[in-house]
Amino acid sequence: MDALPIAEPLFYLIAVPVVLLVGIGKGGFGGGVGMIAVPALSFAVPLPQAAAILLPILCVMDVFAVAAYRGRSSRTNLRRLLPGALVGIGAGTLAFGVLDERWLRVIVGLLAVTFAMQWIVALARRRGRAPAARPAGLWSGVFWGAATGFTSTLAHAGGPPASFYLLPQRLHPTLFVGTTVVLFTAINYTKLLPYAWLGQLSVENLATSLVLLPLAPIGIKLGRWLHDRVDEALFYRIAYGLLLVTGLKLVSEGVGL
Repeated sequence: MDALPIAEPLFYLIAVPVVLLVGIGKGGFGGGVGMIAVPALSFAVPLPQAAAILLPILCVMDVFAVAAYRGRSSRTNLRRLLPGALVGIGAGTLAFGVLDERWLRVIVGLLAVTFAMQWIVALARRRGRAPAARPAGLWSGVFWGAATGFTSTLAHAGGPPASFYLLPQRLHPTLFVGTTVVLFTAINYTKLLPYAWLGQLSVENLATSLVLLPLAPIGIKLGRWLHDRVDEALFYRIAYGLLLVTGLKLVSEGVGL
């Protein structure tokens, strides 16, 4: 087994901006921004290896993000999402290597595109007024939590399912981001166990993660800086726009375009 990190320049040409983008998402723009990370890295390495390299970096980013948004999360939403997420992680672990990841990308991508387009159409019908906030239910939280854990385990693609549940509530942007930060911190650290069990945390992958690790706090700080300078209306336009873009990206990857 190779104990050295990946040496190909193409990998780092893609990985450096991708890791910074993921940090920006975690630092200020919530679920969805980093969803293109695994598909982008899969241009240089196999998708399972891309996911394995990213996981330790995500865990370190989570530490910085939790510190930045301490006390700024919705406990009610977390109590509903986290139990389902644990079930989803278990299901994702069992399905890993069995479920065709191309179909997973297509399904998650179509959900993201559908949800983003629904918001855009509703916004247009209201002539620019944002859709009214909708209350969230207990069982919908458990369901979307499970979907988040499942898709996150297979491809770090938990952003759209979490956003499906959180965005319609029209939470304040800081509360929205803080809630996703706590949610994905719990999910990512839990995923370390099945990833290790599945043999994905190889010495080569961990060494590559270590090389990219210094980018984690830079991306988080940049995301926090942008978050403080973006107003609420623009924030949700960005959030839904990112859902649309990443959804299209996942679908195109899944069908081989």
